Amino acid sequence: MENNLYKDEIAGFLIENSPEDIQNFMLELQTLMSYYKCAMHEIEAKFKVLNEQFSLQHERNPIESIKTRLKSFKSIREKLQRKGLPLTAQSIWDNLNDVAGIRVVCSFIDDIHMLGYCLISQDDVKLIEIKDYIEHPKENGYRSLHIIVEVPIFLCDDKRLVRAEVQLRTINMNSWAKLEHRMRYKKNLSEDLLLRTHDELLECAEISNQLDLKMQAIRNIIEK
Repeated sequence: MENNLYKDEIAGFLIENSPEDIQNFMLELQTLMSYYKCAMHEIEAKFKVLNEQFSLQHERNPIESIKTRLKSFKSIREKLQRKGLPLTAQSIWDNLNDVAGIRVVCSFIDDIHMLGYCLISQDDVKLIEIKDYIEHPKENGYRSLHIIVEVPIFLCDDKRLVRAEVQLRTINMNSWAKLEHRMRYKKNLSEDLLLRTHDELLECAEISNQLDLKMQAIRNIIEK
């Protein structure tokens, strides 16, 4: 973990605080981020093992890619503010479940639920929350399986239970979500344009879903 993680953002936001307070907060936050980073490595390793095992048993890999990310300080601060919570390391630890994020892109819809089940079935993984936006898409057409889990990380003299958010999507779901985010995120669009693009993007999401279903059906025929 870099020593200057979030340094400029923190110093700018806490400018009214003393240099000592800023330094203490930075040290606490970097320690916290190191825990989240370790949790991401643990979960990523679990998916890589599952992918290898599935490859040996079925001669194909269900996972196309795995990406990890730590939430930015700006996003952390804004989320705590929306919740009316203080900006402290303890508040982040107690109240945010998605500081550590793992995105798993799968080949087929069935792979998503299979991998999700395999993850939460492991005896050192605790399921905190699950949201199935595949069975119940968001209003804008977004589809993905979101799972909040808690995993142990082992330090030299301690063990910590760390929460992380896992998102599982197909290639098509991921492509749609990335493009939708790029076109609309934090854009000051008019109400009329929001409505028009909403309908168009919703149609694209449905086309993407139909392609996933067709590819799944073809794979099922081949494997039978």
